[in-house]
Amino acid sequence: MSAAVLLLTAGACAGPGGGAGAEGAQGTAAVVHVPHDTASLRQAVDLVRPGGLVLISPGVYRESVTVSKPRVTLRGTDRAKVVVDGQLKRSNGITVTGAGSVVENLTVRNHLANGVLFTGVTDEKLQAGGAGGSGYAPLDTVKFPPLKGFRASYVTAYNNALYGIYAFDARAGVIEHSYASGQADSGIYVGQCRPCETVVRHNTVEHNAVGLEVTNASERLYLLGNRVSHNRVGLTLNSNDLEALGPQHSAVIAGNTITDNNDTQSPEQADGGFGIGIGAGGARANVIERNVITGNRAAGVLVTDVQGYEARDNKIHANRVAHNGTDLVLAAPSNSASHNAERTTSRTPSPVQPPPGIAFQNVPAPRPQPNMLNPSSAPARPAVGLPGRVIPEDFRLPA
Repeated sequence: MSAAVLLLTAGACAGPGGGAGAEGAQGTAAVVHVPHDTASLRQAVDLVRPGGLVLISPGVYRESVTVSKPRVTLRGTDRAKVVVDGQLKRSNGITVTGAGSVVENLTVRNHLANGVLFTGVTDEKLQAGGAGGSGYAPLDTVKFPPLKGFRASYVTAYNNALYGIYAFDARAGVIEHSYASGQADSGIYVGQCRPCETVVRHNTVEHNAVGLEVTNASERLYLLGNRVSHNRVGLTLNSNDLEALGPQHSAVIAGNTITDNNDTQSPEQADGGFGIGIGAGGARANVIERNVITGNRAAGVLVTDVQGYEARDNKIHANRVAHNGTDLVLAAPSNSASHNAERTTSRTPSPVQPPPGIAFQNVPAPRPQPNMLNPSSAPARPAVGLPGRVIPEDFRLPA
């Protein structure tokens, strides 16, 4: 699928509110309350010290914010009522370049690029020019080393023009217990990392062009226990030359529910995919096991070569692949499939004419999602030492 990724940072800043005292003015406050200490998210991030907590009360915050200090936690006290709103005129909602920082328990919506962006790209000219897509030269990964340590927990991202939660040039992270709908490209995206050392787990993605997207993201990358339903395409594994570090390889996709990805009331993706559960284009040596993959009109699992990259050595094992247009489509021959309970296997998917989609901003807003535990009183937990021990075998075939 498309890897177009505009890392734009333009945004308007809300006016400052009350101060946080002399210590806060120097950026040494352990906790900054919004709007009690300041009405501006940007100023709150300036006031908080590295390792501190910005605690945000309910409200609609019409501004963009960049978290560049290390180990800062940006947290809402109510996931559905703390809203960072791009008003369809700002590019990114929350951009995180500070190592070990966290975004949790809030909503991001209506941005022209991304809801939440974690990245090691700090050059504003490169950010404004984009990272990936047509006419783009892959980033210098030596000049811009990956962000190390990030976490998104209990985030709701909806109706953003590219990605809901986006980790690019970032490693050692976790995206968990989050929800994404109405993105015109993908709900959750992990791109350009090797080794990624990243876990995407227990998320729900629906009504996006693509639910979960992985491009040139490899090694110690785990997509576990997610619900990926009612998108146009469920999950993609991509290799291409629009980003560095190709080919994509060595990810584990286990214990996910990937069903009914035929949603006509979702944004239309530029490459036109529709009715596919898992699509692997030029991907290598991935393990796809113990997933339920049903009800996708074109194909349950589609593995194919793409220009410049042969899809090979992918293992598709012990899934329940049923009631798809074609259950397994192994257009690339050097891949293995076993014990998937599939009924149909082919070199080509079932013919499906992609129907027109709808504008991303017209996808209905989601219902409120569950809050994290004790958001007003829980201590900050920076993204250090992530992802911790990962046991894919704990993620069994969903019921």
